[in-house]
Amino acid sequence: MSRRAPTWTSTSGRTPSTGAVLRTTVLIVGAIIVVAPLLWAGLSSFKGPAELAAQPPTLYPHDPTADGYTTGLAAFDFPRFLANSVIVTAAATALTLLINSLAAYALAKYNFRGRNLLFLITLATIMIPLQVILLPVYQVVSALGLTNSLLGMIIPPAATPTGVFLLRQYMLSLPDETLEAARIDGAGEFRIFWRIVLPLCRPALAVVAIFSVIWRWNDFLWPLIVAQDESVQTLPVAIARFAGQQSIPFNQILAVSVVSIVPVIVLFLVLQRQIIAGLVRGAVR
Repeated sequence: MSRRAPTWTSTSGRTPSTGAVLRTTVLIVGAIIVVAPLLWAGLSSFKGPAELAAQPPTLYPHDPTADGYTTGLAAFDFPRFLANSVIVTAAATALTLLINSLAAYALAKYNFRGRNLLFLITLATIMIPLQVILLPVYQVVSALGLTNSLLGMIIPPAATPTGVFLLRQYMLSLPDETLEAARIDGAGEFRIFWRIVLPLCRPALAVVAIFSVIWRWNDFLWPLIVAQDESVQTLPVAIARFAGQQSIPFNQILAVSVVSIVPVIVLFLVLQRQIIAGLVRGAVR
């Protein structure tokens, strides 16, 4: 008796369709494309300068060394730039969550004339490139005396139309009856917002928070313009300046870059469930 050849089946016991196989293949290829540069940078940071310059290049280090980390971090003054990035990212994210959630709550739960028009105008600002408003924003920051300061990098990008959109879409799914019951019980508007709306919007807030952290942590152009003083520079600007020095080995640049992206990766891994839940529920509306 001959046996049937094994077939690829899903967890439900059914053979997946051609479309499912194609989608899975595309996702795998896309994941490899995204992860490959990070993997190469991480492994190459343990190579010496000679091995990095060898031809043809290799993926794995044949003679691993941590010299890039020990020497690079010591020469780079990493703690100071890390502290600047942490302060800017944390403060800007907290301010972003506060401003965006207040705006989204008003656009989602209050009926007033011109609400939809105001929301469309807010969305339209997404299409305005940063380079278009860079000069006027810098002039305002300079007039307020916020150049060469951490506040100059925290306050201007706090309100984001993307965050307002995501939070508004999520708040539309909250039942109005719950808010009306709280008003009948004597709760004020701020208490309703703080004690009811924000706790229910934790998944959406997590999405906006991780997006804000990624944007602020990796932001290069605005900190480069507003912070000329080395003492207040963030990691992206400091790494670019560090890489521009001709005497710095490339393995040290890779080591510093790898360390700088670790916090964002850790934060994403911790909040990935909330991120997916927030995006899915917001997309339903």
